[in-house]
Amino acid sequence: MAPRRLAVSLNPLWYHYVAAATLGCALLLGLFRYYVIDRLDPIHCNALLTKGRWLDHAFKNWQPEGCMMYNYQPKDVETCINTKPIVFIGDSVTRQLFFQTAHVVDSTLPSAPPDDEHKHSDHLLTAKSGIQLSFHWDPFLNTSDTQKYIHPNVYQAGERPALLVVGSGLWYLRYPDSGGLPAWELKIESTLDALSDPANRPADTVAFLPVEDVIPSKLSKDRAESMRSSDIDAMNSDLLHRIRPPHINDPFAFFAPASQRESPIALPLVFNSMLDPSQTDDGLHFSDTVVKMQANVLLNLRCNDVLPKTFPIDKTCCRSYPWPSPIHLLVLAAVILWGPVIWFLPRRLGGNANMPWVTEEQIPALVISGSLALIYLADRTGFWLKEQKQFSPWSFGFLCFLSLAVGLLTVKRADNDLGFLNRDQTDEWKGWMQIAILIYHYFGASKISGIYNPIRVLVASYLFMTGYGHTTFYIKKADFGFLRVAHILVRLNLYTLFLAYTMNTDYISYYFSPLVSMWYLIIYGTMFAGSQYNDRTVFLVGKILLSMALVTWFMKEPWLLETVFSFLEHLCGIHWSAREWSFRANLDLWIVYFGMFTAIAVIKIREYRLTDIPQWPLVAKGGIGLSAVVLLWYFAFELSQPDKFVYNTWHPYISFLPVGAFVVLRNANGVLRSASSKAFAFIGRCSLETFIIQYHLWLAGDTKGILLVIPGTRWRPLNMVLTTIVFIYISHRVAEATGEITKWICGTKKPPSLPTVAETSNRQSAPSSQNEGAEVIFMAPEDDSSNQKEEGSAPSREPDTPGRPGRRWVDRLADDSSSQTSSRAGFRVWYGETEWNPGVATKLLIGFATLWLVNIVWPYP
Repeated sequence: MAPRRLAVSLNPLWYHYVAAATLGCALLLGLFRYYVIDRLDPIHCNALLTKGRWLDHAFKNWQPEGCMMYNYQPKDVETCINTKPIVFIGDSVTRQLFFQTAHVVDSTLPSAPPDDEHKHSDHLLTAKSGIQLSFHWDPFLNTSDTQKYIHPNVYQAGERPALLVVGSGLWYLRYPDSGGLPAWELKIESTLDALSDPANRPADTVAFLPVEDVIPSKLSKDRAESMRSSDIDAMNSDLLHRIRPPHINDPFAFFAPASQRESPIALPLVFNSMLDPSQTDDGLHFSDTVVKMQANVLLNLRCNDVLPKTFPIDKTCCRSYPWPSPIHLLVLAAVILWGPVIWFLPRRLGGNANMPWVTEEQIPALVISGSLALIYLADRTGFWLKEQKQFSPWSFGFLCFLSLAVGLLTVKRADNDLGFLNRDQTDEWKGWMQIAILIYHYFGASKISGIYNPIRVLVASYLFMTGYGHTTFYIKKADFGFLRVAHILVRLNLYTLFLAYTMNTDYISYYFSPLVSMWYLIIYGTMFAGSQYNDRTVFLVGKILLSMALVTWFMKEPWLLETVFSFLEHLCGIHWSAREWSFRANLDLWIVYFGMFTAIAVIKIREYRLTDIPQWPLVAKGGIGLSAVVLLWYFAFELSQPDKFVYNTWHPYISFLPVGAFVVLRNANGVLRSASSKAFAFIGRCSLETFIIQYHLWLAGDTKGILLVIPGTRWRPLNMVLTTIVFIYISHRVAEATGEITKWICGTKKPPSLPTVAETSNRQSAPSSQNEGAEVIFMAPEDDSSNQKEEGSAPSREPDTPGRPGRRWVDRLADDSSSQTSSRAGFRVWYGETEWNPGVATKLLIGFATLWLVNIVWPYP
């Protein structure tokens, strides 16, 4: 008897278990960190002042432990400080910090004393905003001016400083005649006692600077003999125990009174962690770049919780999250409880004891509610940590090559030629582009022109597919019915609208959905006008050119868009930025029309059977060679541009070249057309969801940072793995759920087909054989045997726009459903004897009326 072979097989639901386990671990880690480890520092003020590290080698990106720091601009400081003064008292280290703070408040102010004669003098600077910044030279903290601020009388309105910064210590070491360490300790004790007096606060925020660490090897001989690192460490330890006694930092001191857990004085010990030997020449004074970042730490401490807490939430250090307004709270309750209510009502009113725990009909609502609750928890609470992005060329390149390897390893080849731009190919195209965009966003690579420029082409490629797919459909099917329009627009925008209201953001900030929606309506209007003459090529090309001219004129006239947005603001309470939208639309102004013209060209090539002419192989080879040259030229051109702003001026005019070249090369022969990557196609089928959900669940701070479920900057790689698993799984399930809910809204058992490219029937042309359906451009005619094989093959699957995922489990369920399954999707608005089944127009009208009402009463800053 032959020996039995060991068979190993995976549970088909393995990815559900992996995602559930990962999400469970993330939730448990978040609970433990939030309620135990960070219980005493929930808004990360102490983390801002004590922990952090540089993310780059240029000393421009300082990362506090577990939160996002903000680089302040003059207008932000003006909003925070208003007209209150900012006061610095201390030695030369404090003086340098004063000048860098002034430079942040107003870039026209000096960043250093005018000359050496004024180094040991007081300085008074006034910013354009009216903010006064004063520095009082007093390294021993014993002058009358200093005592006036440390022991203030009652301040007049607006006189109390917004920020008081005090620094001392090195001069006590440098000049032993001052009394040295004993004298410093006595002075510190009296000063801290006065600054801590709650009945007579000297400033809104008081910061006492640590004694600065020095670099002994770079100090002068006299300084090195007196400024010893051991003494500095002892002084800082004394400061820490006086300002933040050990019991304040004990996370397990659950029953300590609140008064004992708070310190009225900030001690930014992290300033010494920010120092690097390469950034000093004399071992004592460090570069302006480092000191300016220290100034930003102080401004984050003072202002983060004061500035308006509106979208984007891009600063999380020392800042509590805003509490939702009543209408926002109502929306949150509605969307988060929707799924549980759909699950509970049948059990409460139906009374069917044999009902399964969760029915297939209830899954979409539960997925939508659960995903929105998770996203809100991730990006509108401190449950998980957020940190800043940092571009790393090695990490960026590694992930790109790793993704490419996974994609190539999952390439599968069909039994027959699937045709030009078939569904599998477009899903693959959307997938690898989306992965590239995700990696680009995660590392904040938009500052790298050589990466930003090709990413712009990827966005243009999505719009090309939109123009190509919809134009092909309307020429071949001529179906301009309301149901199809409703289905596409609802599918594109449903979850985006859910997110915009749940997260209290701006709809057009998720620019992909509104951009594709706008272009779909333009395509629809263009193809619908005079649609009875769409079979006349001259007429069709002419009206597309006319549409192109009108849209270009509209987008190039700012007042037109501003007028439309102003009208929407007054009528519907919609607050959109015309400037931002104009930038998005004009950047890819003509690529959609290139897709439309490509669709016409492909249809005419098939209609006139140009691939059968003897010269076609030569034309195909020439096109392939030209496309390769075009791609090489494009990369050489975009890399030669001085920055991305210069490239943006060229992009609308040249983006069609790399897009068209890629399409030609990807469809160069039957082997390439029949092969596609399953991994890339999987991502492509939920590309819409990954694009919008990444804003809050993979990234953080409304795309400004990244999400961490494991505390610690050093664990970023592991965090990326965990959050990626959850993010991709949630996106996949949301894509399925949104498709089902769209079907319910539009009243269809099966979604109407989206743009097709592989079908060859034309309402004006005579029926053609199945063989014609496999015809492709840039392909030499095949031999008879291959043609006979094609004739017996099934029709190829149809490609789509980025908005529609592929065939899902619910589609297969519908095909095999029994008589007990309802013909409608599984959502009911009433659980009585009868059910109200409104039509599509009624549902949409109710939806628009609800959105209008919510917009009107929604509070805007």
